[in-house]
Amino acid sequence: QMQLVESGGGLVQAGGSLRLSCVASGRTFRSYVMGWFRQAPGKEREFVAAISFGGISTNYADSVKGRFTISRDNAKNTVYLQMNSLKPEDTALYYCAASSKWPTRSTQDYGYWGQGTQVTVSS
Repeated sequence: QMQLVESGGGLVQAGGSLRLSCVASGRTFRSYVMGWFRQAPGKEREFVAAISFGGISTNYADSVKGRFTISRDNAKNTVYLQMNSLKPEDTALYYCAASSKWPTRSTQDYGYWGQGTQVTVSS
């Protein structure tokens, strides 16, 4: 089994940056694709970014491409989401998740989820 714990969320002004972290428990972290999703109030959970098992390949939603960077450190069982040039529309609860499939942007393909960390971008 795997447990995921996100951190790094907070309040930031538009144009600012935040770095989210997600620490996974267990010894099988390297066997999973890791992804970030977000969900704003009243909206469906949407894909943000994903990274392959070894961190060589990445995939981004068009809305964040060029602004967000996903990375992972398998030695630390941690996946990161560096968020730059933040916009008010980035405000959401951000979740990290683990999947056994690559590539995928579907929430249905992610079997493990963290509790979420809130990101609020003010204007």
